[in-house]
Amino acid sequence: MKCNLASIALAMAIPMYGFGQDSTTVINNQYPNTFSSGSANVSPFNSSAKRFNDWSISVGAGIPLLQTADLTSIKNGNGKNLFGYSAYVSVDKAITHAFGLKLQYDRGETRQGWFNTKNAAPSNASMTGQVAGRTQYDAISVLGDINFSNLLRRVDNHSTFRWALHGYAGIGTLAYKAFQKDETGQRLMTEVKPFKLNSLFGQAGAGLKYKISNRVDIEGRLMYVITGDDEFDGGGNHNSAINQRSENTSDNFFNATLGLTFNLGKHESHLMWHDPLQEIYYRMDDLAAKNQDITVCKSGDADNDGVCDDWDRQLDTPAGARVDGAGVALDTDLDGVIDLYDKCVTVPGPVENQGCPTAPNGGPVDEQTRVLEGIEFDLNSARILPSNTPILNNAVNYINSSSGGYRVIGSTDTRGTAAYNKRLSEKRAGNVKDYLIKNGVQSGRLEAVGKGKDDLRYPECDPASKCPEWKNKANRRVYFEAK
Repeated sequence: MKCNLASIALAMAIPMYGFGQDSTTVINNQYPNTFSSGSANVSPFNSSAKRFNDWSISVGAGIPLLQTADLTSIKNGNGKNLFGYSAYVSVDKAITHAFGLKLQYDRGETRQGWFNTKNAAPSNASMTGQVAGRTQYDAISVLGDINFSNLLRRVDNHSTFRWALHGYAGIGTLAYKAFQKDETGQRLMTEVKPFKLNSLFGQAGAGLKYKISNRVDIEGRLMYVITGDDEFDGGGNHNSAINQRSENTSDNFFNATLGLTFNLGKHESHLMWHDPLQEIYYRMDDLAAKNQDITVCKSGDADNDGVCDDWDRQLDTPAGARVDGAGVALDTDLDGVIDLYDKCVTVPGPVENQGCPTAPNGGPVDEQTRVLEGIEFDLNSARILPSNTPILNNAVNYINSSSGGYRVIGSTDTRGTAAYNKRLSEKRAGNVKDYLIKNGVQSGRLEAVGKGKDDLRYPECDPASKCPEWKNKANRRVYFEAK
């Protein structure tokens, strides 16, 4: 079995290897023209090809405040806030203009409880149960960095932008020493070492950056740290009197910081401040200011249709013809006559009649038929298509300007049973009649008739597989007949 699998793998690998070798062959130290690249010159991407700095170092300091714990920093037992201190340093890597990664080290100390551990405990602290805590911590974490401003920004002017909203989230390892103090003094309650299973923690938050220069940013940041530990506040283990005041919960804290980011590298701009659309604006303005011509197509545009020859699938498009993204002249009704030469752009017809439908006798259609023709439907549907609206509006005007009544005749293609097609054609005729009445035609002048698949514009399309789809769609129609 192993030999069979090895043989199959080798048989698959040989042609893949040959194709891979052929597609990456370098001739005279130049890369070949590949249609997948859309360029005649393909160059490898390496560090020398980078146009933006993507590394930076961030430092900052702030204030941590324990929020969810038995001993808190925010509105403690005496209704006051106890402020600690924190600092961080990180190495940042921008992956794209909207996402990056940070390797961050944090160090700080929280203060919590009934009083500041720098002060003496109240003389009646043991009687009232008033204790204070402080926690010294060190943390290493990996954070994802999302630049929401670049992710959501739409640049439609020429102004530079200097503000950016960032979102952060990540996990890491936490080490700390938690102390508790009362009137008898201060003592170590809990110590957790880093890189242990019980030392994992998470943090998430947001930051607002301001670009001071291309090299330096300033940022205000608010993070929420989830320790996953009920003893971080210095209350002791879960059996202590402090921690028995509430159920075991994670001791979490806010950390508000202000910091600087130093962008590293030889390039003028950092990737996290890059917006491709804005760069196009400035590049064009710069060229215009220097009275330089902007070369859009290095490979040329032989037929002057706005599509470079490298991507143009029709290099001889007639002058004045509208084209799609591949440089092919548009043919809206898919009848083989491009819109430039088609006298009936939305109604298919033969080439010899300039893309317009012909009368049953093979001659050109009269004015009435041309105005009232071309109301077509999707397969198995009686819904009036948006493309039918202009034709129906023309029909309203024509009928109201004429005398007499009209039969609104529905038809189908040859797919489906006769009974089903009869019902479907009646529904199509009825929907068109209702539309005309709602838009001003007197109901007494109209009669809806369904002929199913017995009244084909193209009788040769039986079965439907013998014809192109545009002919079958032309059979799925509604037309008008004078009474």
